[in-house]
Amino acid sequence: MHAFTRRRSRVVAAVATLMFTAAVAAVPSAQASAPALPPGVVPRAETAALFDDDQGGNANADDPAIWRNSADPDASLVIATAKEGGLRVYDLDARQVQSVPAPAAPGADDAPGRFNNVDLVHRTSSVSGATDLAVVSDRGSDKLRIYRVEGDRPDAPLTDVTDASAPWIFSGSQEEVNEESTAYGLATYTDSATGRSYALVSQNATTRIALLELITTRDGKVSYRKVRTLDLPAAFTMPDGTKWSPCGDPGEGPQVEGMVVDPETGILFAGQEDVGIWRLRADLKGAPVLQDKVREYGVPATYDEASDECVAGADPGFGGVRVSADVEGLTLLKQDDGDGYLLASSQGDDTFVAYDRERSDAYEYEGGFRVSAASESLDGSEECDGADVLAEPLGSRYPNGLLVVQDGHMAPEDGDREATGFKFVDLADVLEALDD
Repeated sequence: MHAFTRRRSRVVAAVATLMFTAAVAAVPSAQASAPALPPGVVPRAETAALFDDDQGGNANADDPAIWRNSADPDASLVIATAKEGGLRVYDLDARQVQSVPAPAAPGADDAPGRFNNVDLVHRTSSVSGATDLAVVSDRGSDKLRIYRVEGDRPDAPLTDVTDASAPWIFSGSQEEVNEESTAYGLATYTDSATGRSYALVSQNATTRIALLELITTRDGKVSYRKVRTLDLPAAFTMPDGTKWSPCGDPGEGPQVEGMVVDPETGILFAGQEDVGIWRLRADLKGAPVLQDKVREYGVPATYDEASDECVAGADPGFGGVRVSADVEGLTLLKQDDGDGYLLASSQGDDTFVAYDRERSDAYEYEGGFRVSAASESLDGSEECDGADVLAEPLGSRYPNGLLVVQDGHMAPEDGDREATGFKFVDLADVLEALDD
């Protein structure tokens, strides 16, 4: 989603952006000038376009996860969500090897499954031994869906192992599920001290995050139980004493989507789309810290019912300087000895931002990059929703690791039909760009 609008529409988003730009241009401040473009990296491959219409099965690319096949790294996979289109599984050439449908609507007037985010759990215990799981937030059903990943089945590596009795996460009835204040963003982690695995799930249109413990049943299925929840702030006090809340549709709060956990420190990084990046304990205990703010932080805006838009006022200059709303696609680039980066999609200006992974370096800003077009037929990434990075060798194609990013506008397919997909970027190119 784009700044100042909750509905993903190129026309509405463009108008909202122009309103914001005009408001900022009226204020003579350092933030009013456009920042220099960061260095560009080009993708090596892209998936086939997905189309968000009836003909395309209402498939809309959102979030990827990279699964490394330790027995045969060349046979590693990218598992990606496609909203009502379910899951897509790609090989390292970005060719589809499996399509997994989202669940059908339970009733004629109910919402169908809608897969939003995906993350992996490695080496979890099951009745058949240790296995890897792909965990998915099903926004349409307000549940998690869990799939076993089997690398020795190249044509159908995912098997649904979701327990049939898995509960709703935020809803108390199917009627509440249909109201769509449901499971949204997702991150998984395994507690190194206990070996227990968890999923952190955010709630659509609110500031709430839930901690769920994954549970394997006796018959090999996987369910979960809610441990606790935490609500991030929805209103903020500015340096001049005024109060500010991000503008959105009436009744909706500033939600979180992009999340990632550093398994070595137990820290959760959470992107509150119109606010910034939070840092907090993954067990949801203790106080969250706002690590960085979006540029639009503190800009007053008023919802206009007639146009279904938020009209921005003058920028008071309280925002950040690196990320433009929405902040999305958080992923952790893990290197040796705790080195690495937290990467975030700055959706508003089609860039990516890198922060130091280490607490000892105060999670400082380290630079940024763009995913730009490699050719007329292989474009870059725009309005990126989800991303995943893996700094491990992936065979001959990506010996230095891989970054996969969502592309909100696949060219040249994105015309009369909304087309999205995923770009595959050699991690060596990303690291070189960050070293510039």
